[in-house]
Amino acid sequence: AMTFKDFLHIQNYFKKEEHRDPSVTEIRVLDTYWSDHCRHTTFSTELKDVKFDDGFYKKPIEEAYNDYLNTFKNLYEGRSDKFVCLMDIALLAMKRLKKEGKLQDQEESDEINACSIVVPVEVDGQTEEWLVNFKNETHNHPTEIEPFGGAATCLGGAIRDPLSGRTYVYQAMRVTGAADPTVSVKDTLPGKLPQKKIVREAAHGYSSYGNQIGLATGYVKEVYHPDYVAKRMEIGAVMGAAPRRAVQRLTSDPGDIIILLGGRTGRDGIGGATGSSKAHNTQSTSVCGAEVQKGNAPTERKIQRLFRREEVAHIIKKCNDFGAGGVSVAIGELADGLRINLDKVPKKYAGLDGTELAISESQERMAVVVAPEDVKTFLGYAAEENLEAVEVAVVTEDPRLVLEWRGKEIVNLSRAFLDTNGAHQETNVEVEMPEEKENYFKKIAAPKVAEAVAANDMKAAWMTELADLNVCSQKGLVEMFDGSIGVNSVYMPFGGKYQLTETQSMVAKLPVAKGDCDTVTMMSYGFDPYLSSWSPYHGSVYAVLESLSRIVTAGGDYKKVRFTFQEYFRRMSEDPKRWSQPFAALLGAYNAQIGFGLPSIGGKDSMSGTFNDIDVPPTLVSFAVDIAKEKDIITPELKAVGDQLVLFTIKKDEFDLPDYAQVMKLYDTIHALIQAGVIVSAYALDGKGLAAAVSKMAFGNKLGVTVNEDVSKETLFAPGFGNIVAEVPAEKVAEVKAAFDAAGLAGYEALVGWVNEEESFIYGDMRISMEEALHAWTATLEKVFPTRATENKDEVKTGLYKADSIYVCKNKVAKPTVFIPVFPGTNCEYDSADAFERAGANTIVKVFKNMNANDIRESVDEFVKAIEQSQIIMFPGGFSAGDEPDGSAKFFATAFRNAKMTEAVM
Repeated sequence: AMTFKDFLHIQNYFKKEEHRDPSVTEIRVLDTYWSDHCRHTTFSTELKDVKFDDGFYKKPIEEAYNDYLNTFKNLYEGRSDKFVCLMDIALLAMKRLKKEGKLQDQEESDEINACSIVVPVEVDGQTEEWLVNFKNETHNHPTEIEPFGGAATCLGGAIRDPLSGRTYVYQAMRVTGAADPTVSVKDTLPGKLPQKKIVREAAHGYSSYGNQIGLATGYVKEVYHPDYVAKRMEIGAVMGAAPRRAVQRLTSDPGDIIILLGGRTGRDGIGGATGSSKAHNTQSTSVCGAEVQKGNAPTERKIQRLFRREEVAHIIKKCNDFGAGGVSVAIGELADGLRINLDKVPKKYAGLDGTELAISESQERMAVVVAPEDVKTFLGYAAEENLEAVEVAVVTEDPRLVLEWRGKEIVNLSRAFLDTNGAHQETNVEVEMPEEKENYFKKIAAPKVAEAVAANDMKAAWMTELADLNVCSQKGLVEMFDGSIGVNSVYMPFGGKYQLTETQSMVAKLPVAKGDCDTVTMMSYGFDPYLSSWSPYHGSVYAVLESLSRIVTAGGDYKKVRFTFQEYFRRMSEDPKRWSQPFAALLGAYNAQIGFGLPSIGGKDSMSGTFNDIDVPPTLVSFAVDIAKEKDIITPELKAVGDQLVLFTIKKDEFDLPDYAQVMKLYDTIHALIQAGVIVSAYALDGKGLAAAVSKMAFGNKLGVTVNEDVSKETLFAPGFGNIVAEVPAEKVAEVKAAFDAAGLAGYEALVGWVNEEESFIYGDMRISMEEALHAWTATLEKVFPTRATENKDEVKTGLYKADSIYVCKNKVAKPTVFIPVFPGTNCEYDSADAFERAGANTIVKVFKNMNANDIRESVDEFVKAIEQSQIIMFPGGFSAGDEPDGSAKFFATAFRNAKMTEAVM
């Protein structure tokens, strides 16, 4: 993945400083360490000459760049080490807002594996500080090659980042991009897997990992665009949290010990970082398979359990997860001076050489820095959680990265050289302008819908809209994921009596181990590939706005939002025009952050979305995160017949860009109306207009909607990014008007319809029954992600006892003790213990250790003791032994057949 300049850079270093030839391992380590995936080399390329093409939209885009340059000058005055690059454009809004005092809640430390904010949380009436972490991660390259493993380790990789920050990950979001999966397999491009296979297998992989580790997937959305045939987009975004008192952020000091914790190392994933930094061709699927890591979710679950213990987190000085680059990067980033013994690295099998041990990206591993006096204690804690942990490195005073294997130094590099991140790269940019005549906002995006509207066939237009790939139901896909495990989820993926109203964000309570807490986290996303393809600048502005609007409709306060962005673009070259898309997109995001006064405090770039001559659509996905109270959250399904529908619209300038001041005032007013109970449900519009929004709101409770005849066809079907439609009880409509008048927003709210009792969608002469609409909405992806069984089967008779009435004992004095055994793969022990404790029981939770024969004997004795102290044994759910061959119960049954345990139970 290195350039010719990088090789010259290496040659110059070894000639002038080391006076020797580099080893093969050193070349491979540098190739990995400096890869685009690890060191963002494309984003760090200096942009020397920036030229703007002529066009109608040149003025606002050029003005945004000039504003960036002014900010650059003000913040970096007197610094010669700074230059204009994509990375700086991505970061500068945050730096400016921070200087202006608008980022007081960010946690600052040397550990930057995830976004981290400090949040005041009330637990049992007492306020304490918590760290809330969030992170987005892509696995585009591996998922395109091997969909199941690539998507599984996408989630695993996303979890590891906040986990390395010692926060407990409790909710995940999945946003993906694909070409049309409904096309015939025979239309698959040579050298490519069929889209249907990719989307199905990737969903199985991601959901399998989440279900095994016990992580709720709160929101799932697949975005479709023909150009994602170049390379799939696979994004996982996660939320983690922990009490601030539990986490230390310290530096690595000479003499500190680095412990490798978790999974063993194999050949899987070697070359993953460099492979992710290259474009694909017709040979990629057949030659890159070994670059895809093999996930092991139960092992990562063990690390979660270990790090959740405050006594463990307290002795960790610093931590890094093993992602791209393996030992060389994960341990290499922990201190300036390191001596790593590769012979101590636990291996999956024999035969790995030093190079393979240095760069393997095997999953579920952590590098932990502890003081020498805490090593024994930490290793003991790891053993209690059935985790393998070994000392593999020591921090040294000499600022060099040294890797030893079989008594020889196979890597010995200066930290100063490593930190150059390769040769300094330079390029020019020519910014292409969007075509005014193709204005995305002034036309109906879906051609077939536009044709029906032109023919004045409103029923056909509405039905075609509901069947559109980017509007239709994805319930078959969503149901592959567990959205409720961990009992923290506030939203289910679909709302209403019939569970058919698609939610637009995910909401979960903080994972408080003991006590009651009303604090929730919210996360939403924003992105439209068709808008971004027309104008990457507008695409990013409205991605930020869309993610913000979806937080507002759920009851969140926009003023507290923090963003993290996911960038995904075509492969760059020396052609200045190739750099136009990421440059314009990042400028748009910069403009939106400054406009709203809300920073993005994280992000992830992927710059190799090219297959031969096909490029992915310019992609900047905005993830918005907010903190709220559970009582303030509202759900999006329509609630009652007779309620009125009010459309709130944003103000735009002549360049189709939002008036930020008006939008903020609008969202403030809507938030106040939600808090006051005036708005009972709300939905953010997207690129598909009002018709799709009100239909989705109606499906959940199968309530009909009548749309006023004065509502234009463009409002129904043209893009409405940032606009919000809300349900308001008829008697409270006057309060909406009064609030808007008082805020100076008169005219930006309009009655557009009401909830009817006919279970139909009515607009003028058009009438569509609920069943017709639901059929159109659900049929499109039914063959790809089925929601109905293909054959009728007899009901399984379980023979379980069912109580028609539940009687609660009045005597509350007795407190039974419940024993909850934790086997490898168990993931419901926290939920189970919490449920019993809330009911008044005491609980004993014990881990069954099986790393060696002595562990098993000790575990049996501990289990016997716990059983004898208990009145109830609770077997929690999970994926012990990978659910093979006969499910997780087989592991339980085998353990409990032990003679000592059998006798204790009897």
